[in-house]
Parts: sequence; structure tokens; C-alpha cells
Amino acid sequence: MWVKFAMETALTLTLILVFLELFEAFMQRSDTLYGVMEKLYGWYRKSIFLFFLMHPAFYFILFVIVATDRLNIYMILILAFKIFDLFYKLELIKKIFIRGDLSPDLSAMLEWKIPSWFFLMGVSLYPPLLYYGLMS
Repeated sequence: MWVKFAMETALTLTLILVFLELFEAFMQRSDTLYGVMEKLYGWYRKSIFLFFLMHPAFYFILFVIVATDRLNIYMILILAFKIFDLFYKLELIKKIFIRGDLSPDLSAMLEWKIPSWFFLMGVSLYPPLLYYGLMS
């Protein structure tokens, strides 16, 4: 009985993460990296808290770790990737919009076209890691 309950719970939590990742992908989607940063800066400019609220999957992962009391390598990987992603975006926002000290290489990189499937990488990476983390 416990195995069935654990599997159902793991699948439910994984499905919730899929929807949260799709929400984040939809909210950040743009044709270029500059467009993504521009959207994120719009939320950052309104409030730093709004910027952080636009990343609900991060908070959900924290909730799952605390609620299930599971902190294994899979959970640590998800958390590390999420934290790195959040703070890298913050640093790019500061560099591009606040300080304005762009190198020529970064300026060129900001104009690269981003394929539409790129935004679904979080959906294909984090939910399987969460499922493995919950089932191990």
C-alpha cells in the first residue's frame, strides 16, 4: 500500500512541477535572449519580489523537499540548477539594464535567435529529476 501511495504522490508532485515549468516557459518566451531579459527586467523593475514570484517552480521544489523530507542527489541537482538560473538571470539584468556595461561578445549573444523548444528544456529536465528524487 505504501508503494502505491508513494508512486501516486510522486506522480502528482511531478505533474504539478510540469505545469509550473510550462508557466515559467510561457512567461519567459521570446525570440532572443535580450527579449527574455527584457521581460524579466519588467518584473524586476516593478518589484524584486514579483521577479522571484515569476519562478514558482523554485518555491515548489523547496516545498517538496521540506514536505517529503527527501534531500538526495536529484533534489540537490534541481535546487542547484534553479538557484544558479535565478541568480544568473539577476546578474544579467544588472549587467544589461542597471550598469549597462556590456561587452561586445555579450551584446552579440543577446541578439541570437532562441529556438522555441529551448524554453521547454526545464520541462524535460526538472520533472524527471523530481520523480527520481521522490522514488529513490
